[in-house]
Amino acid sequence: MDIDVRTPGTVELGRICSVLGEWQNDGGPLHLHPGDLGWYSLRGPAATAAATRVWSQDETILAIALLDGPDLLRFAIHPRRRRDAALALRIVADVNNPSAGILGAGAATIEARGAVALSGELAQNEWSPDEPWTPLHHDMTASPTLSGFHIEAVEPADTDEWVAVHWSAFRGTPIPDERIRHFVDGWCLAAESPFSDLARILSLRSGDGQAVAVAAVWSAGEGRPGLIEPLAVHREHRGRGYGVAMTNAAVDALRHLGSSSAMVCAETSNA
Repeated sequence: MDIDVRTPGTVELGRICSVLGEWQNDGGPLHLHPGDLGWYSLRGPAATAAATRVWSQDETILAIALLDGPDLLRFAIHPRRRRDAALALRIVADVNNPSAGILGAGAATIEARGAVALSGELAQNEWSPDEPWTPLHHDMTASPTLSGFHIEAVEPADTDEWVAVHWSAFRGTPIPDERIRHFVDGWCLAAESPFSDLARILSLRSGDGQAVAVAAVWSAGEGRPGLIEPLAVHREHRGRGYGVAMTNAAVDALRHLGSSSAMVCAETSNA
């Protein structure tokens, strides 16, 4: 049976979320996670489906990728097909062919952690290693130490302060009002996706009531590793323990969602 690639419709996102969740395990790689699609779904279900690619054989999904921008393709491979040479050959043929509608001509990055055959085939086709990333893992054998800081779960429509902290941490500039509204609208769109039930939006307040740190966590289902994405401390409030407190609160939220562990991934150069 031939291997086919397609762009799914929005009605398929629920199944894709379920399959991605089944592929997550504590002994496996930190590859594409339901939370990655959940975070992308701030653009809406239609945009999320349009950025997703699915390779399948008959009715079995073999690989799922997210086009996370025009030149970044992030993969998860079926755990039993990570060494499948035929699948690797088909994927490389597709990503090297601009008319396939996956990557355009020019430089691009493919993230394929744990995909042994695909990584080897890419190397043979003149794809070179990029900057390494380090996965970080926290198991749930012991509860995290929670601080006395006030942590709250935020509803999608009430994320104005959450968005401002996130913007400060990653952009370092005051956020325009229209960007706040756009981001909050994105959270409301994400709430309409099949990924919303997997998420918790968290905010930490300082003693004077200011939101100073934020996180979002994403479950992959009971007994599977959850993802922290993103996590940030306001640029003007760093060095006061808020990041540690927010991290522990995020781990605790995943524990209550039934996750087996918590995971993040960062550039290895990011000391």
